[in-house]
Amino acid sequence: MRDQSCVAEETVLSFARGHRLQHDRVRDLWIVQAPEKAFVIEGSAPHILRLLDGERSVGDIIQKLANEFSAPREVIAKDVLALLSELTEKNVLHT
Repeated sequence: MRDQSCVAEETVLSFARGHRLQHDRVRDLWIVQAPEKAFVIEGSAPHILRLLDGERSVGDIIQKLANEFSAPREVIAKDVLALLSELTEKNVLHT
């Protein structure tokens, strides 16, 4: 089994098979749908996960968010890497 917790700026991620990001318009919230379950994502997570396309690197996502929100890159990087590492460990995302 490979170590999935190692997410770096060079890593390119996408949703694992059967997982997808979806906006629930009725409740006005973002959810990740997975086989036989769904979970709500809040805060900055929807902004981050919407940028996952299987082609863009984590570093590119960090830079885009830093530009979009006029925030320090190192602050954005910390949050993005933490979220993506956690979701990779939970097999929601894969390389």
